Amino acid sequence: MQNTYPLLSKINSPEDLRLLNKEQLQPLADELRAYLLECVSQSSGHLASGLGVVELTVALHYVYQTPFDQLIWDVGHQAYPHKILTGRRDQIKTIRQKDGIHPFPWREESVYDVLSVGHSSTSISAGLGIAVAAEKENAGRKTVCVIGDGAITAGMAFEALNHAGALHTDMLVILNDNEMSISENVGALNNHLAQIFSGSLYTTVRDGSKKILDKVPTIKNFMKKSEEHMKGVIFSPESTLFEELGFNYIGPVDGHNIEELVKTLSNMRELKGPQFLHIRTKKGKGYTPAENDPIGFHGVPKFDPASGQLPKAKNVPTYSDIFGNWLCEMAAQDAKLIGITPAMREGSGMVEFSKRFPEQYFDVAIAEQHAVTFAAGLAIAGYKPVVAIYSSFLQRAYDQLIHDVAIQNLPVIFAIDRAGIVGADGQTHQGAFDLSYMRCIPNMTIMTPSDENEMRQMLYTAYTLNTPVAVRYPRGNAQGVELQPMNPLAIGKGRILREGKKVAILNFGALLNEAKTVAEQYDYTLVDMRFVKPLDERLIAELAENHDYFVTLEENAIQGGAGSAVNEYLQSIGKIKPLMMLGIPDYFVPQATQQEAYEMLGLDAKGIEKKIQAMLA
Repeated sequence: MQNTYPLLSKINSPEDLRLLNKEQLQPLADELRAYLLECVSQSSGHLASGLGVVELTVALHYVYQTPFDQLIWDVGHQAYPHKILTGRRDQIKTIRQKDGIHPFPWREESVYDVLSVGHSSTSISAGLGIAVAAEKENAGRKTVCVIGDGAITAGMAFEALNHAGALHTDMLVILNDNEMSISENVGALNNHLAQIFSGSLYTTVRDGSKKILDKVPTIKNFMKKSEEHMKGVIFSPESTLFEELGFNYIGPVDGHNIEELVKTLSNMRELKGPQFLHIRTKKGKGYTPAENDPIGFHGVPKFDPASGQLPKAKNVPTYSDIFGNWLCEMAAQDAKLIGITPAMREGSGMVEFSKRFPEQYFDVAIAEQHAVTFAAGLAIAGYKPVVAIYSSFLQRAYDQLIHDVAIQNLPVIFAIDRAGIVGADGQTHQGAFDLSYMRCIPNMTIMTPSDENEMRQMLYTAYTLNTPVAVRYPRGNAQGVELQPMNPLAIGKGRILREGKKVAILNFGALLNEAKTVAEQYDYTLVDMRFVKPLDERLIAELAENHDYFVTLEENAIQGGAGSAVNEYLQSIGKIKPLMMLGIPDYFVPQATQQEAYEMLGLDAKGIEKKIQAMLA
């Protein structure tokens, strides 16, 4: 490594980085970018975001005394360069793999990871809490939050900005804006003026003037408005917004000019009160294929960086694809069908829908709470809203699900993607809880398809109802079964797939084939329950008459899930049977491939067989 990366090979911590002279920082950034590309192309993972913040990461660790100073990354998919510079350089090739380093900043992994993250828009809130604590303890430590232009669209980010501005606590928020290109001339001017506005002479004059003018409110207000106006004219309209929230706005600054970044950050480190630095970067910077296709190279499988070509997906469609096709099919029939996504158009399979039916498509940005209540408003107005949302993201809109949809019994369809084990993104993204947190809500209908044809039938069934409905399905490729014409299902009715003896396996979801293997081998009864709510109570009661044991199978937390629903019903009718609930245990499942996770949890055929045999023994 020393021959290929002479500077990077010597950086085992930010302390090593801070020993470099400023002229070595850009060569180090170049090596860091090349090493990131090499590693991620071999291991898979998030790429374009990290490429875009290389210079910023180097500059931050150079200027701030991490880990004494607290550096917080929002979401964290851009934190690979941070991990490389903070003692995990040689482990980065294991990222997102079983027993490897975590895909996002993770407190248990490093003292440099201040906040464990994975979902967006949490950095400023947590950073404010950390900054307030530092202030109370007179610790002298600095707090820096890096948030992207996507993550700052969430209401939580603005709630935190509003609070921070009111408290006037010392902290720095850096907005990493990678959506707009930067003109060379304007960029150079902005960098120069940013140094002026962050410099000691300007801030000393400004702060001194404020103390004097506090005694003359009319003149003080005039001067404040003049300063804001000057910044708005010289910089950008955004400055006025953040100044009104109580922040001292600096920017925009070229996020790839490491010399200017270091100068501006060094100045801002000494400023008091809430500071806001706006930098502009290019997602995928330094690797042309990623610059040209930042969405495609956001998260990548293993690939050849020399060719710049990502491997083509298998011909088998994903469950997300099936949902997107269904959405298009229904939108062509009904102009009142509305598709809603909280910034997950690609992940939820809605690209084609957004192109073909732009008037029926809404991307509300990273704002899950708004997405759900927006859907409620549309339903009140007589439309048929479909909220396409990941299981772990719907958690963020739980109050809206209850208060704005379920209590009013509104016909909102929730197409819940990534339900169950998602794999490499780990604890923050496993869809482990949706059955548990939805099952207790009155008026909800909850369906769990076992394959893509069942999924289509269930989505169509949801469309025919006039109540809140959730159809939850897993990440990844579907089963490859033939799609049938759509017909509504009988609500709350399961189906017996094979009749056997002694043991009845009640399946909820896409692990059906694993259960089928075991049922056929041991002559057990196998039931595809289809509905978690309402349960097929009559079928369960009948099975209890002629079976000695029950086994429930679900890709959800065991606590409060579908198996718990079966157990509650059996208890209520006095038919107490030995019941084994197979699902996700009471811990957060770490990163691994989906198959590795199933094996670890005993949710593959071998694990199911082993657990049933142990019960019978």
